[in-house]
Amino acid sequence: MGEMEQLRKEADSLKDQITAARKTVQDTTLQEAAAEVTAVGRVQLKTRKTLRGHLAKIYAMHWGADSTLCVSASQDGKLIVWDSISTNKVNAIPLKSSWVMTCAYAPSGNLVACGGLDNMCSIYNLKGKDGNVKVMRELAAHTGYLSCCRFLSDTEIITSSGDCTCVLWDIETGTQKTVFAGHQGDCMSLAVSPDFKFFISGACDFTAKLWDIREEQCRQTFGGHESDINAIGFFPNGNAVITGSDDATCKLHDLRADQDLITYQDSSIMCGVTSLAPSLSGRLILAGYDDFNVNIWDTLKSERVGVLAGHDNRVSCIGVSSDGMACCTGSWDSFLKIWN
Repeated sequence: MGEMEQLRKEADSLKDQITAARKTVQDTTLQEAAAEVTAVGRVQLKTRKTLRGHLAKIYAMHWGADSTLCVSASQDGKLIVWDSISTNKVNAIPLKSSWVMTCAYAPSGNLVACGGLDNMCSIYNLKGKDGNVKVMRELAAHTGYLSCCRFLSDTEIITSSGDCTCVLWDIETGTQKTVFAGHQGDCMSLAVSPDFKFFISGACDFTAKLWDIREEQCRQTFGGHESDINAIGFFPNGNAVITGSDDATCKLHDLRADQDLITYQDSSIMCGVTSLAPSLSGRLILAGYDDFNVNIWDTLKSERVGVLAGHDNRVSCIGVSSDGMACCTGSWDSFLKIWN
């Protein structure tokens, strides 16, 4: 064990050196840089629509690129595609496994995907020839649960799993193109950069990693959290990453400065972050918590500027539509709510 201990110590000292090097180049803080910016003021959103139809806990939702349709996954064994304006169900897809944990809408609007404790990513074609929604592909190779999936296009999808890896798949052939290994704990969430060249993953090893999809390697690792990272997202311009953790905080990490800039926390918030999404401009961060609420944070000032209260159970997922006009929250109370 002596050699392992030595190597561990060496790795830890290298990590400390990296942290120190990061600190030496930090010439200002975000609070100082944003001191002149006017505060946002109180943000009050109203529930405009409630999407009713799921019979059990909702675990995930994802907006379509048109900002009207969204897909949700529930442990009632249904994947539902909703029209968020009329609240109509466009598709209700029965799943083979009801233990879903994630769902995704393809940018084209042609496909949706889901997965969970069945360890695989099932892809459904919404635009089938006869109008029926069919399983197009089942991507199976992960040895742990599927925690998150996101499409790059109609031919490629990235999945994250409890087996500590993320995988880039070729949907046409159903094969793995790249396995992204490096996390020491279950990968809980992933987000693709606005230019589709990078993705970021958050894991139970308390770190987030930035991966280059084309070079097939990890570019940066961000620590700082004291517990599992449950939720992750890119800042809209692609230059920063937002993480949400069981330690009751969210953090903003800058990719160019290679360090975390600011922490979003409040002494009154004791429970973990389940989900998060930035507003279209990035000025606000909406974060869902275990205490049934969504807190709205001013990104620059690190102040809580609003609360969305309306769910009767844990808020499990949140998404802002791509036109920035609405946000959708999904909860274990089996409802989705559209706010603006």
